Amino acid sequence: MPNPKRAPKPAAALRLGEFLCFAVYSASHAFNRVYKPLLDELGLTYPQYLAMVLLWEQDDQTVGSLGEKLFLESSTLTPVLKRLEALGHVKRTRDPDDERQVRVRLTERGRAIRKKAREIPGCILEASGLDINELLRLQSEIVALRSALERYHRSKRSPFSADRGPLEVSHQLVARGTARRRGTTPGAPITKPRQKAAARH
Repeated sequence: MPNPKRAPKPAAALRLGEFLCFAVYSASHAFNRVYKPLLDELGLTYPQYLAMVLLWEQDDQTVGSLGEKLFLESSTLTPVLKRLEALGHVKRTRDPDDERQVRVRLTERGRAIRKKAREIPGCILEASGLDINELLRLQSEIVALRSALERYHRSKRSPFSADRGPLEVSHQLVARGTARRRGTTPGAPITKPRQKAAARH
């Protein structure tokens, strides 16, 4: 019988070194440091590189389709595509069947830099210190984590609802423990102690 999920101990609930989110966040910065010299050779930033990878996979996509795959809003993606167009790598045009849609196509120059870009995944694998099977397994686990977080976000659960998760419960326990030590009630307004009246002479 599987063990139920356990909440972290209150004393450890706010230790940065145990935050999964911080591990992912700091790993992202480490990735950027590895990618930068590689992408400088292509004259691309990381967001521009991701957009180009999607277009190398499948040319002639809408801005909306690219944004959905990159988890970016159109307002964030559009400046990236404008810069790629200024560099001569893509061409943006209105869809003749639906003028509300903007389609993005690779230029000859955009297709040409793909040859250089093919070397990048191998460099990232080497930098990771993982073999290919370990890397694919880790990537799969991170995608599953992302999907779980997206489902949680879409459910719009309140941290104050009856079905609070273990982290919210642990934070509440920390607050109660602190309140007990102080001899106060959790959530009660903090008041300054009354000063004793000065002795009359």
